[in-house]
Amino acid sequence: MTDSLPPCPECRSIHTYAMDSLLTCPECGHEWSAADASQNADAEVRDSVGNVLADGDTVSLIKDLKLKGSSSVIKVGTKVRGIRLVPGDHDIDCKIPGIGQIGLKSQFVKKIIED
Repeated sequence: MTDSLPPCPECRSIHTYAMDSLLTCPECGHEWSAADASQNADAEVRDSVGNVLADGDTVSLIKDLKLKGSSSVIKVGTKVRGIRLVPGDHDIDCKIPGIGQIGLKSQFVKKIIED
């Protein structure tokens, strides 16, 4: 039955269950309405050229990005593997070698389609 329920939006656990009109995560205790889950499932995250992104995709940056609070710059063409989609303004969570964990906006990346 848990296969038909969406993962927890907070911790991404797949062990969610329905309790009355709410969905509940046993791992982090987060509760949310099923209506919110269906609205989030309909929203697609697209890259700068319109390709649909999914968890685990590889993307590359289309412009230099200056890191706030630092003098570091992430250069155009930097390849980022194994992205994770999250709700919010910065809709991609990823780990960039040499930089660390960071949130990116999908408008600044292009999906790399590997054959």
